[in-house]
Amino acid sequence: MLVDSHCHLDRLDMDDETLAQTIAFARQRGVEHFLCVAVSVDSFTAMHDRVARFDDVSMSCGVHPLHQDEACDKQTLLEAARHPRVVAIGETGLDYHYSANTKSVQLTSFVDHIDVANTLSKPLIIHTREAKQDTLSLLKAHKADNTQGVLHCFTEDLDMATQAMDLGMYISISGIVTFHSADQLRDVVRHVPLDRLLVETDSPWLAPVPYRGKQNQPGYVREVAEYVADLKGVTLDALASATTDNFYRLFSLAGKA
Repeated sequence: MLVDSHCHLDRLDMDDETLAQTIAFARQRGVEHFLCVAVSVDSFTAMHDRVARFDDVSMSCGVHPLHQDEACDKQTLLEAARHPRVVAIGETGLDYHYSANTKSVQLTSFVDHIDVANTLSKPLIIHTREAKQDTLSLLKAHKADNTQGVLHCFTEDLDMATQAMDLGMYISISGIVTFHSADQLRDVVRHVPLDRLLVETDSPWLAPVPYRGKQNQPGYVREVAEYVADLKGVTLDALASATTDNFYRLFSLAGKA
């Protein structure tokens, strides 16, 4: 069985009935659990209300680095993240590709998220793009020894992946790995140990080949997993077993179905 370790179910462009059908389709394709990831604390309640009826959906709470116009203070984040359905903090992190002009706000927000993760003993979901040194430096400076997390939708180099794993992080692979231009990422996947890998869709974005250009959905995590399994030289069953075990090890509050 597979897990979609990072999706935005509340952002799918569909009504509630179609959302239920989409999740049912994913289950039919072997997806047993979904982590619905928040992009802001302001929208957390609406996200919760949209997906709470699904027992196999867990949630995170945090402020995406590209949503700093919806930033909140650390105490507000802490209180929201105490919600019992919240199994992780984020997504948080740094994005200098699209929003370098908000760098100072992003840095403060990232540290706040790390502190909240330490306080609540919940893992971090980290978005990082073109911010390698700052991401690693802040994790080294602020992360507690027992605080783990994941670099989701990973697109950076092997050196960053290695340093992140040394800090207790997992590496999550999205449909980008199937893109023609993703040679560097494919090399990273070949080198990251199976016991440090996760798979995700990041739906509704980044649909894998052969669905590229269409709205992504959790059921397509199977295509991601099949592609990663081929790169690793293992069966789909072996890849699914490893990544699912990794998910429940990292996000222990999700509970295995």
